[in-house]
Amino acid sequence: MFATGVENSSPTVAGGRRVDEMEKCGHYKHWKSDLALVRQLGVRFLRYGPPLYKSWLGPQRYDWEFADRAFGELRLQDIVPIVDLCHFGVPDWIGNFQNPDFPQLFAGYARAFGERFPWVQLYTPVNEMYITALFSAQYGWWNEQLTTDHGFVIALKNVVKANVLAMQELLRLRPDAIFIQSESSEYFHAENPAAIGPAELMNSKRFLSLDLNYARRVDSEMYEYLMDNGMTREEYHFFMASSLKHHCIMGSDYYVTNEHRVAADGSTRAAGEVFGYSVITRQYHQRYRLPVMHTETNLAEGPDRAAAVNWLWKEWANVLRLRNDGVPVLGFTWYSLTDQVDWDTALREDNGNVNALGLFDLDRRVRAVGTAYAQLIDDWREVLPTQSVCLQVPVVLPSQHEEGKMMPARYAPRSSRHATAAPHNAE
Repeated sequence: MFATGVENSSPTVAGGRRVDEMEKCGHYKHWKSDLALVRQLGVRFLRYGPPLYKSWLGPQRYDWEFADRAFGELRLQDIVPIVDLCHFGVPDWIGNFQNPDFPQLFAGYARAFGERFPWVQLYTPVNEMYITALFSAQYGWWNEQLTTDHGFVIALKNVVKANVLAMQELLRLRPDAIFIQSESSEYFHAENPAAIGPAELMNSKRFLSLDLNYARRVDSEMYEYLMDNGMTREEYHFFMASSLKHHCIMGSDYYVTNEHRVAADGSTRAAGEVFGYSVITRQYHQRYRLPVMHTETNLAEGPDRAAAVNWLWKEWANVLRLRNDGVPVLGFTWYSLTDQVDWDTALREDNGNVNALGLFDLDRRVRAVGTAYAQLIDDWREVLPTQSVCLQVPVVLPSQHEEGKMMPARYAPRSSRHATAAPHNAE
């Protein structure tokens, strides 16, 4: 599954200012031509979702005007969306991720979306659950802007519960729904022996969102951490009893900022690429034993236009290394379709800085990495499925969906063969 995405982050930051990346990147103006660019590259899978704060107006109150147009075009173009329902922010009427009512309310929104668009099969209900909680409630950057362990645990349990309940609702509507948990893959390196303890703690915390989501029992130190900071035994038992792992693909995001150096006092700074995607993703795969999709990566183009192209090659080499070592990697994503704005300050400052991270610039001109990605897809599209003919993700293309009668894409004619993915051996 070769994919890209349209950035739909919408957190609030200092002063209550809403950051809408779709607005900043011009997608509301260029949405139709943007979707045409996806097909132009030969991409058939798109991480995409309507802006939550605009489409969810209140309990059982929705505005689907933009979603109807955009998803109608996706279906017309036969592009398979991987739907982000919540990407770093919630509507003002919810407040923030400390709201204990958010999970149940969000499940209702997910169900309403699924009823509106029954042909959609692939979902990321809540994007990057760990980062959502970390940036909102421990770093103090977004939404509730808290800087405490208690705030982090409350946000984390609410975000993961919202994800689990949304999956349950969507499966009631569509039993063949597949969930791709796009989650940041992190690693913390100790700078010296005194930093080993803090680094080990952080390396345990990085797994918490997926441990809870996949009903994997945490270790004793993390259990005490959760209990000491706002989670109850009953809430923990809810997660352990709610395993939907067999409907999931583990999405892993990797950027040059995902590895960290830890000092003795617990402070961190960027480490750059030390282990790289294949080593860190193997750690996550060994923990959860799920098929993997590389769901986000990018790098700024740079003055010579070569940096992003080289990063694409390096990430793809890491994907192939994992596959050759027996890890079932099902897909790859360059994120995002177009350049982004103000991600150099994690959206906290409204500087209007264009970050040259996209396959296309904001004038919708293809970047060198866009050309390279199209070539990579053309080179590898027909080779990869032949490596495991009998194990494929049962994706139903939008054009093949009929209510009550859905034909998996693996039975499609050769002209649609590239819509399938292999191998798939989820537990």
